[in-house]
Amino acid sequence: MAQHRVVLLPGDGIGPEITAVARKLLEVVSQRHGFELIFEEHPIGGSAIDATGEPLPASTLEACRAADAVLLAAIGSPRFDSLPRDKRPETGLLGLRSGMELFANLRPVKIVPALIGASSLRQEVIEGVDLMVVRELTGGIYFGQPKGRIQADGEERGFNTMTYSSREVDRIAKVAFDLARDRRGNLCSVDKANVLDVSQLWRDRVDAMAPFYSDVEVSHMYVDNAAMQLLLAPRQFDVLLTGNLFGDILSDEAAMLTGSIGMLPSASLGSDGPGLFEPVHGSAPGISGQDKANPIAMVLSAAMMLRTGLKLNQAADDLEAAVDKVLAAGFRTGDLMAEGCSLLGCQAMGEALLRAL
Repeated sequence: MAQHRVVLLPGDGIGPEITAVARKLLEVVSQRHGFELIFEEHPIGGSAIDATGEPLPASTLEACRAADAVLLAAIGSPRFDSLPRDKRPETGLLGLRSGMELFANLRPVKIVPALIGASSLRQEVIEGVDLMVVRELTGGIYFGQPKGRIQADGEERGFNTMTYSSREVDRIAKVAFDLARDRRGNLCSVDKANVLDVSQLWRDRVDAMAPFYSDVEVSHMYVDNAAMQLLLAPRQFDVLLTGNLFGDILSDEAAMLTGSIGMLPSASLGSDGPGLFEPVHGSAPGISGQDKANPIAMVLSAAMMLRTGLKLNQAADDLEAAVDKVLAAGFRTGDLMAEGCSLLGCQAMGEALLRAL
């Protein structure tokens, strides 16, 4: 029996609740398809600060590097907002991405027919939406130097640097071009080249790669227009390629096309080594421990882990089919609740998904 080592990072807030649901489903689907998942749980974020004083313990990073795949739930809590930035939970996540050398973040946005009514947009706008946001993950303004806060001219000044090298743009662009080639052959690169030199470099490098992908139609769009177009006509997009800051914002906006940010998974990949799979949503501390969390994004992240990280396509299909079946039957968590549907808590939704399997 094939074995795969999976590191689970429950993290903070609703993380442990949704991790428990995903783990049960993974155990069932692995038995069905004749492989074994060997799970290890490690702390990250606020839970790691409580346990060790650090948001990313060296033992957690070492375990993640040695795994076949990593499944992260969520990090963050307002309890830690007063800490220095390098000690906050979010710094642990940035350190994990950097330490695992994960530069490509893939965020699929696909409308589930049963949830069309949950979106704040009209049915004719969102019906048939199926796009992929490809976000550069380890460069840009989140990692650029110099950064900080200084005293200057009698006042305090804060600053961050948005910077990309041609190598960084080329490697993320290749990921997006390859995905577009395997999808519908359309790539839209999002930047702010009209005012930012770093965006002009980005655009120039994408254009330089385009001749090597003659089967992919390439377009460029300023980020402000892209934000508008995602709400106005989202079906026009196939693969959206963009940098770290713009991708962070646009992927969360795109998530709401589905009706809830609690529906979307993501994958963070590098050139080699294990991938990191996580829901797009945060730790939702306001509902932590109340059995109100939506575990579906975590379950779909587990499916993405099986397909993309471990090449177990049939098992991934089973998890995704279970989600579709439960939603089609009218079961909803609070964030998706609609008239005529049945309200379930996190654990009950997990049990419904198990029955669907």
